[in-house]
Amino acid sequence: MTDTGTAITGSRRRRGLAVVFFVVFLDLLGFGIIIPILPYYTRTFPGGTEFVIGLLAASYSAMQFVFAPLLGSLSDRVGRRPVLVVSLCGSVVAWTVFGLADALWLLFLSRLLAGAMGGNLSTAQAYVADVTPPERRAAALGFIGAAFGLGFIFGPGIGAVLSFDATVAAVDGLLPAAVPITRFSLPSFAAAAASLGGVLVALLFLPESRGASMSTDTTERTSAITQLRTAVATPGLRPLLGAFFLVSFAFSGVQVMFVPYVADIYGYTAAQSALLLTYIGVVAVITQGVLVGRLSARYSPVRLSLFGTGLLVVGVGAIPISRPIGSVLPDLTDLVPFLTADLLGLLLVLTLLPLGNGVLSVTLTALVSQRASAAVQGSAFGITQGAGSLARTVGPPVMGGLYFAVGYWSPFVVGSVLLLPVLWLVARLGTTPDTYEPRPADPGHAR
Repeated sequence: MTDTGTAITGSRRRRGLAVVFFVVFLDLLGFGIIIPILPYYTRTFPGGTEFVIGLLAASYSAMQFVFAPLLGSLSDRVGRRPVLVVSLCGSVVAWTVFGLADALWLLFLSRLLAGAMGGNLSTAQAYVADVTPPERRAAALGFIGAAFGLGFIFGPGIGAVLSFDATVAAVDGLLPAAVPITRFSLPSFAAAAASLGGVLVALLFLPESRGASMSTDTTERTSAITQLRTAVATPGLRPLLGAFFLVSFAFSGVQVMFVPYVADIYGYTAAQSALLLTYIGVVAVITQGVLVGRLSARYSPVRLSLFGTGLLVVGVGAIPISRPIGSVLPDLTDLVPFLTADLLGLLLVLTLLPLGNGVLSVTLTALVSQRASAAVQGSAFGITQGAGSLARTVGPPVMGGLYFAVGYWSPFVVGSVLLLPVLWLVARLGTTPDTYEPRPADPGHAR
């Protein structure tokens, strides 16, 4: 196996990584802008219940599940740059339709298209793998994770500001009457503009990472399904698929149930919850952009994955007892007016979540890269991203049902228990170094 067949080197490689980082940030910025307006926008339509809001959220992840492997495999054949450009163009269309929607079916159409185009993460990850040697991939992929974190930090804040009545009135006065400007359409158009910015940056500055020597042969082009089946059957990738699914299932459900938890148990308002989410995003960016790179220089991806999983198991399981934890901590309001013992206990528990997830997500991705040949990096990343998207489609409804049917504590306890098998799956990687290589189609079955 050739670990990498980098088509660009030196300053062009650094420029490529910087551009991919910026493109991913712009794409996720658009996604983040939509987050605060989605529930309210949906409720303005007849039949826009909370169940429909859940379906809209699930539709995005479901399409990611379907299209992430397809886009990753396509990028192995035609190159990373064209797939990134076309998918970003699709996001522009999706968010524009979202802003112009006058019926629920148009909202669903927009989210389905956005989810399909959102499967381009596998292509961005494969681009990073193309231009970095194996020993530096964890750090480089950490920067891609940081781009995600930055998008989720700035996106919701921008969406909130753009939905203020004063902002809407100011912008409405500057644009022609034919352009419908509302507290829902304006953030949607801003999301489309962010994705359009990604298109322009990619077209103008992003060099292709795959050279002719990295092109797949005719057999590989005609056997994408065979490659996917081979990945599932490969000992080196099979544990990773299971780990990606369980982590995404547990973490996505915990994310969705976190806001009801702090509202019901702490009495926090939406603004206070948003500040907590911002804190989580900041810790995630620091973890993936700084800490992972330093840790990966000293420890193997397997050891770091075990460390990250352990932090998540403890952090998720401790959420229901965050208030009792706070009761034994000091009240620091004399030093910081808002830092009560209650809040200090919650922040202590919450710090473990982005720290553990940041380390785990990057190192699992690096392990996928190490176990896939250079020719099929996109396919391998697409498969694992698809497993995560499937889990994010199923996890939130299941955890929501537990929260309301069993109790506020149940999704967090179940999430912690679901993460325990990840420790075993990751530990298995130390004894399964098998590499995912594309295999020629079996003549006996190629009919």
